[in-house]
Amino acid sequence: MTHFKAAVCQMLVVEQKAENINKAYNMIKEASKNGSNLVVLPEMFNCPYNNSFFSEFAETYPDGETIRFLSRAARSENIYLVGGSVPEQAETGEGKKIFNTSLVFDPQGKLIARHRKVHLFDIDIEGQISFRESDTLGRGDGITIARTKWCKMGIAICYDMRFPELLRAMVLNGAEVIAIPAAFNTTTGPAHWDTTLKARAIDNQAFVIAASPARNMQAGYHAYGHSMILDPWGEVLARAGTGEEIIYADIDLERVEQIRRQLPLLKHRRTDLYTLEVSPKAITNQ
Repeated sequence: MTHFKAAVCQMLVVEQKAENINKAYNMIKEASKNGSNLVVLPEMFNCPYNNSFFSEFAETYPDGETIRFLSRAARSENIYLVGGSVPEQAETGEGKKIFNTSLVFDPQGKLIARHRKVHLFDIDIEGQISFRESDTLGRGDGITIARTKWCKMGIAICYDMRFPELLRAMVLNGAEVIAIPAAFNTTTGPAHWDTTLKARAIDNQAFVIAASPARNMQAGYHAYGHSMILDPWGEVLARAGTGEEIIYADIDLERVEQIRRQLPLLKHRRTDLYTLEVSPKAITNQ
């Protein structure tokens, strides 16, 4: 089977966790009813994107309210579910930390991948926006690939997609689809969202599924919206506006094979001049 249907739920995130979870479930059910096999939620879908909320909304695996919901939703709707991302609290060798974490569940509700955001969004664009995820969040240290029944799927979160080495490492380890829960803002979005997503699809010859929250002008952080699904040629298969909606696209994996055969750029890499080594220890499914 080389075909499946993907959906992105571009949902409006508010300050009430229960309301966000309920909204996500309703959109997941609608996407499933419309034949979706894979559903992707946005970055921090259960929590306003703001440092002041991350600690308050943080959950532990596997007992967190949102985390249990994601497992149940995947199982009840019989889908693969990329649970956007949530603030995850975990014990580390350096004590408790909160991570920006994407959890991926299979149709049985089993966790098959966990990606903790590798590159933290610490920026200061003079006169426009300043944000430091590192003030509250820890940094992940793995390249994450989920194994679905159709293909391998890389997982990145928002700012991660600006680092082509990370996504290339996923593809070199077999990924044909890359899912990216994200929350670009109204400064970085108009400047870089479309261009970066198209570049990552083209230079990796992979499907890219990018999920943004809907734009909430009442919130402290204004998401750009415009969730997108792109094919390995960089063609936009589906694109949202700024409000709440679900977008869909048919994913034909034969398209990956066709493009990589006809334009074999992955085989034309000059590894005698440059290298991108990936330690097997860095590849994680959970």
